[in-house]
Amino acid sequence: QVQLVDSGGGLVQAGGSLRLACAASGFAFSNYAMGWFRQAPGKEREFVAAISLSGDIPYYADFVKGRFTVSRDNAKNMVNLQMNSLKPEDTAVYYCARSAVVSSLAWRYDFWGQGTQVTVSS
Repeated sequence: QVQLVDSGGGLVQAGGSLRLACAASGFAFSNYAMGWFRQAPGKEREFVAAISLSGDIPYYADFVKGRFTVSRDNAKNMVNLQMNSLKPEDTAVYYCARSAVVSSLAWRYDFWGQGTQVTVSS
């Protein structure tokens, strides 16, 4: 069955870094764009980054440009989110998801990981 397993979250001080990972299984990974979203307490889920099927075209929300980098390894069925210069406002649960097309719209993603908590202390 389709599985997306998110990992790599944790507690980090402001200015620090984390690398999130999403392990995919049960489907043809290279046929799907992949995205990262986040949801903070009391807020709606928001787009963070996405990457094309081949991994050559990344997309970012404005608030993470220059700080976060999305990448994928189709041989390993993995997608990563390298997060640098973290801020307290980046605190949220981060989710990876798959989509038939690259998009910032959550409704275009049909399967989601369980999420991994990222907490940035000031």
